[in-house]
This record gives sequence, C-alpha cells and structure tokens, in this order.
Amino acid sequence: MDYAIFKTGGKQYQASPGAVLDVEKLLGDKDQAIELTDVLLVSRDGKLSVGAPTVPGAKVMAVVEEQHRGPKLVVFKFKAKTRQGTKTGHRQSLTRLRITDIVGG
Repeated sequence: MDYAIFKTGGKQYQASPGAVLDVEKLLGDKDQAIELTDVLLVSRDGKLSVGAPTVPGAKVMAVVEEQHRGPKLVVFKFKAKTRQGTKTGHRQSLTRLRITDIVGG
C-alpha cells in the first residue's frame, strides 16, 4: 500500500490515493487542485523514504471537495464558590481534501 505522511496546519495526516481528509482551512475553491509539499514520509511498495525534515521532491496532490465548518465545541468555565459560569463555543474552519496522487519520494 502506498501512503505518505504530510504536515499542514500544525498537524500530521496519513494520505493514500483516493482518501478523503478534513484538514485545517486551506486557500482554494471547490474542485481546485492543490499540492502539499511538506511530506515527512513516503511508503512505496513497502520501502520507506523518511525525510530530514521533509522528503526532497515529494508532493501530495489533492483536490478541494468543500470548505466547511466542524462541529461546535462548547466550553463552559465554572467558579465553584461564587457560582459564576461562562459559556463560549468554537467551530473550526475545515477543508475537505480528496487525495489524488503521491508524487516523488
């Protein structure tokens, strides 16, 4: 199985051709092709290429499927003896990518 591990938005993701991933928001419109160049590891036919810190010449090619928001996270802070509470929320902006190919490595 061919796969690659790449970094975007401060997180690492494992990608294989045909996979669909939700990553932190990237610039791009629907059906736009993008390439991710921070590839940390590439596996082809059971042989690993490990970068230091990245694999030279390796790219992950992907297509933007949609820009959307993640689920709402509720944050509630409570101070016990004063019975004071603060409720806030957060929704992360995400980009859904369909991995098309792994080039190089």
